[in-house]
Amino acid sequence: MLRKWQLLLLLLSLCTSTLTSSRPSLAHPSLPPDALALLAFKSKADLHDALPFSSNATAVQSICRWTGVQCAARYKIVRLVIKSQNLGGIFAPDTLTRLDQLRVLSLQNNSLTGPVPDLAGFTNLKTLFLDHNSFSGSFPPSLSSLYLLRTLDLSYNNLTGSLPAFLITDLDRLYYLRLEWNRFTGPVPALNQSNLQTFNVSGNNLTGAIPVTPTLLRFGASSFSWNPFLCGEIVNKECNDTTPFFGTTEAHGAPPPAKALGQSSAEDIQGVELTQPSHKKHRRTAVIIGFSSGVFFLICSLLCFAMAVKKQRTPQTRKTVNSAGPTVTEETAAAVVEIEEELEQKVKKAQGIQVVKSGSLMFCAGEPQLYSLDQLMRASAELLGKGTIGKTYKAVLDIRLIASVKRLDAGKLGGTSREVFERHLESVGALRHPNLVPLRAYFQAKDERLLVYDYQPNGSVFSLVHGKSTRARPLHWTSCLKIAEDVAQGLSYIHQAWKLVHGNLKSSNVLLGSNFEACLTDYCLSVLATPTPTSEADPDSTAYKAPETRTNSSNDHDHYRQRRQPTPKSDVYAFGVLLVELLTGKPPSQHLVLAPDDTMEWVRSLREDDCDDGHDKMAMLLDVAIACSSTSPEQRPTMWQVLKMLQEIKEEMISSMEEVESELRRTHMLAS
Repeated sequence: MLRKWQLLLLLLSLCTSTLTSSRPSLAHPSLPPDALALLAFKSKADLHDALPFSSNATAVQSICRWTGVQCAARYKIVRLVIKSQNLGGIFAPDTLTRLDQLRVLSLQNNSLTGPVPDLAGFTNLKTLFLDHNSFSGSFPPSLSSLYLLRTLDLSYNNLTGSLPAFLITDLDRLYYLRLEWNRFTGPVPALNQSNLQTFNVSGNNLTGAIPVTPTLLRFGASSFSWNPFLCGEIVNKECNDTTPFFGTTEAHGAPPPAKALGQSSAEDIQGVELTQPSHKKHRRTAVIIGFSSGVFFLICSLLCFAMAVKKQRTPQTRKTVNSAGPTVTEETAAAVVEIEEELEQKVKKAQGIQVVKSGSLMFCAGEPQLYSLDQLMRASAELLGKGTIGKTYKAVLDIRLIASVKRLDAGKLGGTSREVFERHLESVGALRHPNLVPLRAYFQAKDERLLVYDYQPNGSVFSLVHGKSTRARPLHWTSCLKIAEDVAQGLSYIHQAWKLVHGNLKSSNVLLGSNFEACLTDYCLSVLATPTPTSEADPDSTAYKAPETRTNSSNDHDHYRQRRQPTPKSDVYAFGVLLVELLTGKPPSQHLVLAPDDTMEWVRSLREDDCDDGHDKMAMLLDVAIACSSTSPEQRPTMWQVLKMLQEIKEEMISSMEEVESELRRTHMLAS
């Protein structure tokens, strides 16, 4: 019996070895690793066997002659172009990403499906074409690690979700970016890559104001077409309250999508000023309909009423109830959404409490955790200045990193709860624009609240204008124009893209970046602070405040907090004061209150060194300042309109310079 079993096992072993030897193997001993990666890709993507890649190659040299393959030394593939090959499978992970020397990859015009895999293995990739396929899922997050990438085309796919912030921060070498005809949502990132020459996001579901950056201004409205909820200067459509800034809202007839547990919503990032919309009227209608349709059964009417009252206690956005009333399926879906939203809020609240107890830093907008709270506390600190709501320090960490740390005055923020503070800082920390000093992290525990910003080594506009001398000369008008345009860019972004308010604009809160660009700091914090009465405030700080926001009494602070909060129009007023400060070199407390013509003469008397052309441009800048400084908020322009005025002055300046240069060339040619 034992002998029979041994014979049977021997036969099975022989059959298995025969089958194994007859089965084609991808691990062909004569092929290098890059060829094996291509064969692995073919096995998942080439369902119709269109690619002439073969594991039976008899010579290693034949690999570099495969269709679309270009090699470098030692049979390392540097270029792979497989387009229009009728590929109908998936781009499987751990296949092509093994090509660690690949510079160019093109899979365009196929029918590949599924999500784009992790591309972090393409450490040398410079060009990526995945357009005209059927890829789904979100924008590939692994692209953030491809620092050499210059060309990226994901157009004509089924990608969804928002466009990531790392398009601004990490892919700074982009020359070519096409994302049109997908299903992307959310705002347009404030791209400011100086090398970007091709850009298109048409045919998506993007919303909100298009950031006005020098890069995006180079592209016309056609690059943003078929996004009906985009607005701003570039598409010649002014933003208003009915335009959704973070996705389609009920005002446009579409219900909000159900949120997964832990997923952030637009409501979570709009800041402390945001009040969630109430739908009590809709709920009352639902109650009335419930009563009218349930008159035959009294108990059903009572249950409907109880459910309506319960819904009123939950301040979440709800789907509008139609006149026929919700079906059983809709009620079930609404109940699931409500439970998920309640759980999400509980989780967020628990996380907030845990953060406070653990005393850890909260990093903003996906910032890498480069340092801990202990490292920050051990850093050497140098006092840079004292502002309206706290002191600012230069902190030199032991990891050779320099940060700017603002220690908030607990007395000024006494009325702000931990939850409100954290919710608002999440919103402020998400702001990313070339003319804003980015908020990197924040911390709160008991009465201690810290904000961590990038350190700007070139000082502030206040130091640039006034220096150490009380008799400093005003800046040249071209410098005034440059600073004013930078500040207007940052304010327009805050107002239109995020519907927030700076609230504390002044020359000491405008810092100079590494390229001497003007960057706003201390933005969007004033809403957290108790207002300071005018009689107790610094005269220069008071002069920046619009008349409608000035507090004349220290009593009844809550009354003034409600009625005299800063607005976008009060930011415009402060901008006008700042522009006069730039043109005159005088602090705001020394500005004369004069009629427009007299103001013009006063400013000209302080700038006698300007030429005639400089006087004209200076007068145009002063006209902008006077319009911004109107005592009536309704008569002030919006920040978007101010930016357009400044850009028109800049264009006229460039045109005048070109005319002068042309005249000089013509004169030189005649003389020679």
